[in-house]
Formats: sequence, C-alpha cells, structure tokens
Amino acid sequence: MSYLKSLKFTVFSFCCIAIILIWISANLNWGDGRWNNIIKNDGNGYYAYLPAIFIYHDLTFNFIDNIVNDSLNSNINKEFVTNENGVVFNKYYAGTSVALLPFFALGHITNWIYGLPLDGYAVYYRIFIQVAALFYLLFGLILFAKILGFYGIKDLIIAISMTAIVFGTNIFYYVVSEPSMSHIYSFAFVNLFVYSFINYFKSLHLRFFIIGIVALGMVTLIRPINILIFFSLPFLAGSYVALSSGLKCLTNKWKVSIAGVILFIMIISVQLILYKIETGSLILYSYANEGFNFLNPNMVKFMFSYRKGLFLYTPILFFSLFGMAYFIKDKFKFLSLILFLFLVIYILSSWWMWYYGGSFSQRVMIEYYIYFFIPFSMLLQKITFPKMAILMVIFLIIVCQIQTYQYQRGYIHWSEMNKEKYWDNFLRIDKVLKSTDKDWE
Repeated sequence: MSYLKSLKFTVFSFCCIAIILIWISANLNWGDGRWNNIIKNDGNGYYAYLPAIFIYHDLTFNFIDNIVNDSLNSNINKEFVTNENGVVFNKYYAGTSVALLPFFALGHITNWIYGLPLDGYAVYYRIFIQVAALFYLLFGLILFAKILGFYGIKDLIIAISMTAIVFGTNIFYYVVSEPSMSHIYSFAFVNLFVYSFINYFKSLHLRFFIIGIVALGMVTLIRPINILIFFSLPFLAGSYVALSSGLKCLTNKWKVSIAGVILFIMIISVQLILYKIETGSLILYSYANEGFNFLNPNMVKFMFSYRKGLFLYTPILFFSLFGMAYFIKDKFKFLSLILFLFLVIYILSSWWMWYYGGSFSQRVMIEYYIYFFIPFSMLLQKITFPKMAILMVIFLIIVCQIQTYQYQRGYIHWSEMNKEKYWDNFLRIDKVLKSTDKDWE
C-alpha cells in the first residue's frame, strides 16, 4: 500500500488513461455495427490464423470468401493471402494471433452465450480484439512505469511521461482505431524485454533472463524484424562491467542459457510449423518480392518527410532526443543507445516501402518508444524550467491529437501526403474531408 502511495500520480494517470481509452473505444467501435471497423487493413492477416485454425481448420483461408459476402464484413478481405505456384499462405506472421488467443476465446464464449454466430468475426470476436489492445497497452504502461523507476524518475514525471506516450504519439490511434495491427502487442512485449533484462543485469537472477527470452521470442514471432531489440542489451546493462557480469553468469549457468535458446526456438517455431502445414516447407519468406535495400536507406525521409516523417507526425519524440544529452557523461550508455537507435532507423528505413503504406506516422517505431521515453523522462526531470517543459509537452500532445483527428478525417492522406497539402491543412479541423486518391490528384 505504501508503494502505491509513493506512486500516487502514476496510479492516477494510469487509471485516467484506462478510463479515457475504454470510453473512446466503446463510443467509436462497440455499438450499432461500428465494431465492423475493428479488423481492417493488415489486421486481416494478423488475425486470420485464429478462425482458420480453431473454427474452420482451413489454412488456405478459403472460408473468408463466405465471410466477405456478409454485409457486416465490408472491411474483411483476402489481400494477405499469397498464392505462389499453387501454394497458398498468409503473408503476415502469427505472433499477433498468439497474443490475441485468450481474447479470441473470450469472444467465442461471449458470442455463444448470446446466441450469436460462432464464425470468428461476429460482434464479440472483434470487440475483444480491442479489449486485447487495451490490455496489452496497459500492461506495457505498467512495465513502462517500472522501467522509468530504474532510472530514478520521480512519480510525477512518470505520470506525465505515461500520458505523453499514449496521447502524444500514434499509440493512441493504433489502440482506438486499428487495434488489430501488431504494434501495440509488440510494444508490450518489448517493454517486458527491457524490464526483464534491466532486472537481470542488476540482480543476475536467472528468472529475469528466462522472462526476457520469452519476451524476445514473442516480439520476434509478432514481427521478425523486432529481434533488433537484442542489440539494445548493452544499453540495458548500463555499463561494460554489468554486461560482462551478465554474460559471464550465463556462461557459468550454461544449462539455463541452453534452456533459454530452446525456449526461444520453441516460441518462433509456431510460425515454422504453420509454414510447414501451409506450404510443406519450414522456412519461407512470405513477403515475396518485397525486401530491404540496405545500400539505399531513406533515413531522412523516414524521420522528417511530409509523407510519413516520424518526427513530423510524432514531434514529441524529437523533443526526447534532447534528453540524450544527460547520458553524455556516461559514454557507454550514450553510445549504446545512439548506436542502437541508429541501427533500428537504418534497418527500418531500408525497407522498399520506407513509409509502410497506409499508416499514421511511422507505425513501425511504436515498438521502440520506450528507448525514446527514457531520455524524455530524464529531460523533464532535470530541465531547469520544468513548467515550460510541461507546457511544451501539453502543446505537443495537442498537436498529435489534432493530427490524429486529421488523419482519421482525411486532411492527412493515408499514404501520399505531401508538403503542399500538409501546410494547406495545417492543424485544420473545420470540415470533414475524404482521404481518397481522387481527392489528392
């Protein structure tokens, strides 16, 4: 109880965030057929494994043809299904479905209780997808608060940072508007990875190593590129001595290390088994002709372009960069964090479609926000003029919320935004537009 009292601002902020997000989600998506919007875009592929396996026993996904014919399923499609030489498979990875599995079961039971279709797509299946996104976000936020506590961040600053990461970034959009996308689930498991390995390097307790491996396995299963978080281990260790001690402990406890490797392989083998069932092969590159061009990364566009610039549409992250100055005196932490973030941005901006199609801001960075908000929180705590900093945070949250509204209403195009349209519509909310290709010609 005394621990909770010491975190009164954090607890208050957490409860307010939960209430606001539940209220907004319920009003946007939980009634009058609005739940039809919960699964859309890439979310079709991330989710489809669950009905395919547990209801239709059909990993060719032919059952979706019948689902699409239902007027309540206008957002459902088979665009995620790839057919190469007669071999059919899901383009997207199964990790999101694994994270959703308990909530899929709850949706199935609730539909059964109310006598609704047990087709994998009727109302409560979808509502529980949004419940899942809310759950994983809140779980991630609990870990977020604990991680900031490791760096000596005070209760009030944790509360402000928690509010900023939810309402000042595109996390808000992907919880309330596109909860079937993978990023919120990755956010939670990346935070679990960070929390576990900070604890491991501090205590050398092997249970934290095992939990961290589970988290690494899950983020890899959700999006294989997320395995990049492995390279943040030097920063999480905090020093060369701690990193060496942690590695030495794993060398001495080699049985635990081997168990960790086996556990990681078991988790990612879920995808390999599905590929084997779908195609007859354990190994498959499901993105066909799509890939990375490491000789031509688009790092500047990735961060600053009008099309999808990370810092343009999520400016609070740029504010966080100034907090990295507080690591300069500790060269190990500073260099390990800078090099890790450089690696992440370099790799992600090398993808052939560096703007990642229809999305608000750079959605692929959501997973890595904890690495921005550690220095962000340090900046807030140590800045000379805290009131001005808080006002700046409030302003950036408002800007992000306006841009979120603009994206939903068509002021910001879902894929082809440009400089002229950005400034013509800058912070406008006076009328509803339609984000169609014709409107942007």
